[in-house]
Amino acid sequence: MTGHDLTDADGPSGPSGPHEPEPQQEAFGEARWPMAGAVIAAMALTLLMPDDLRLGPRWLFPFVEGLLLVTLIAGDPGRISRRSAALRAVSIALVGVLAIGAAWSTVRLVDDLVHGGTETNSAAGLLQAGGVVWASTILAFSLMYFELDGGGAAARAHHMPATPELAFPQQLNADVNATRWRPRYIDYLYLGLTNSTAFSPTDVMPLAPWAKIAMAVQSLISLLILGLVIARAVNVFA
Repeated sequence: MTGHDLTDADGPSGPSGPHEPEPQQEAFGEARWPMAGAVIAAMALTLLMPDDLRLGPRWLFPFVEGLLLVTLIAGDPGRISRRSAALRAVSIALVGVLAIGAAWSTVRLVDDLVHGGTETNSAAGLLQAGGVVWASTILAFSLMYFELDGGGAAARAHHMPATPELAFPQQLNADVNATRWRPRYIDYLYLGLTNSTAFSPTDVMPLAPWAKIAMAVQSLISLLILGLVIARAVNVFA
C-alpha cells in the first residue's frame, strides 16, 4: 500500500480513522424584534384601554414598559444571546409589569361585567374593552413563557435543558430530527393564543410545575373573560 493509500485510509476522512472534534456550535441568538414588537403592541393596547380598566395614568405603564425595553435593547442589541444577571432581572421586571397591568385590567373588566360599567353598556364598547383585555393577557402570558422557559432566550441560545419545561413537538418527536432547534417568540405567542382559545394545551405540553400553573391560570382567565363578555353581549343585543 502506498503512502497515498495510507493517508486515505487512516486520515480524518477515512472510514476507520480518528475523527476530529466538532467545532463548538455558535449561540442561537434569536432576533430581538419579535419580542420587542409584542411589548410595543402591549403598550398600544394599554393606551386603547378605557380609563376604568387601566391601572394609573394612561402614560404610566407604557412609559415603564418602554424604558425597560430600551434598557434590554441597549444591553443586548440585535440578537438575544448575552447572558447577564442584570439583563435577566430587567426582562423579568418587564414581564412582571405586563402581567400586573393585564391582571388589573382583567379584574376591573370582570367587576364591570358583573356590576355594570360604562364600557359594558354598549355593544361596541363591550367588544372593544373585552378584546383589548383578552389580547393583553395573551401577550403578557406569551412573554412570560418566553422569559421563563429554559432560563430565558439568552440561556436557550447557548444550551437547551436536557428536560424541557415546555415541551414543543420538535422536542417530543424524534422523527422531526430537530437537534439544533430552538423555540422562538412566535412559538410562545402561538402557545399563548391557543391556550386562551382552547383553554388547554394543544401541541405544547407543560412539564414543569410553574408551566402547568401558568397555563392553568391563563385558561381560567380567558374562560372568565370570554364567558362573561359573551353573556353580557347577549343581554346588550337582546
